[in-house]
Amino acid sequence: MCELLAMSANTPTDIRFSFTGLSQRGGRTGAHTDGWGIAFYEDKGCRVLHDPAPSAESELARFVRAYPIRSLAVIAHIRKANRGRVALENTHPFTRELWGRLWCFAHNGQLKGVKALPLGPFTPVGTTDSEHAFCWLMGELRARFDRRPSEARLRKAVAELFARLRDLGVFNALLSDGMSIYVSCSTRLCYVERCAPFGPAALIDEDMEVDFSQETTPDDRVLVLATQPLTRNETWRVVAPGSSLVLKDGHVTPL
Repeated sequence: MCELLAMSANTPTDIRFSFTGLSQRGGRTGAHTDGWGIAFYEDKGCRVLHDPAPSAESELARFVRAYPIRSLAVIAHIRKANRGRVALENTHPFTRELWGRLWCFAHNGQLKGVKALPLGPFTPVGTTDSEHAFCWLMGELRARFDRRPSEARLRKAVAELFARLRDLGVFNALLSDGMSIYVSCSTRLCYVERCAPFGPAALIDEDMEVDFSQETTPDDRVLVLATQPLTRNETWRVVAPGSSLVLKDGHVTPL
């Protein structure tokens, strides 16, 4: 299985600490050696980096671990391939434009029969089931709404489409337009909320600790979601299997 990472914050925040922990699972403390990717949103723009090399060894991942890119919404993925060869075009997150914004998508799991789902105007570049699911999902949203709907209507539609994909198998997934991060949980996801009073956090997969009280203001709020906990001294809450969430400004809400 692949592993997912997402961050939602109410002030531009860098994800170096969490990404450092996740990236070690790509070949050093875990077997997710078939590529990695990360997307950082900045206003309407999005920086997306991919590498089919293991994240624990990748020079590009080393750059991300060192460079303080600040964002309100980030999604990342480390891959253990089961469908689709190890190649740059098969690394997540995948991106498409819809309603004048860039949408990013990352997925963990297998979906039986997903390639039987008819595609609209969005076409996969690679060969993964995940990208096919993403293109189908984007096409369904475009077919339902000519322009971006209200947030309530969009959340309802995303929840319905996520549920349809969960019916096909394991669909742990992240979908974002930079304003919100929509989350589907089939089997295993968890999250930690960081807000005042901030304290120290120590990674599980690397000898690294940060005292967030020295890095934040009392008004900051950050939520980090991952497949498995990344720190050993924080309280990670388990997401209920079969549910969908939305992350926005460091808060989590059921879909």
